[in-house]
Amino acid sequence: MRFDGVKVFSATMQPDRERLGEKIMGWLAAHPRVTVVDKVVCQSSDNAFHCLSVILFYVGELSD
Repeated sequence: MRFDGVKVFSATMQPDRERLGEKIMGWLAAHPRVTVVDKVVCQSSDNAFHCLSVILFYVGELSD
C-alpha cells in the first residue's frame, strides 16, 4: 500500500475518548486534499486507564 503520511489520534480520559470522532472529522475537514487509504484502531488498558488510538494512513498533501 502506498501512503504519504500517518496521523495518530489518541485519548485516555473518557471525555476525550468520547470526542475523538469529532477531533478526527475536524482534522479531515481541515485537510480536504487528504484521502485516507487505511486505518488502524487500537485499545490498550491497565488497571486505571483505557487508551483509544486511531491511526490514519493517507495520500495527498496537508493544506497549510
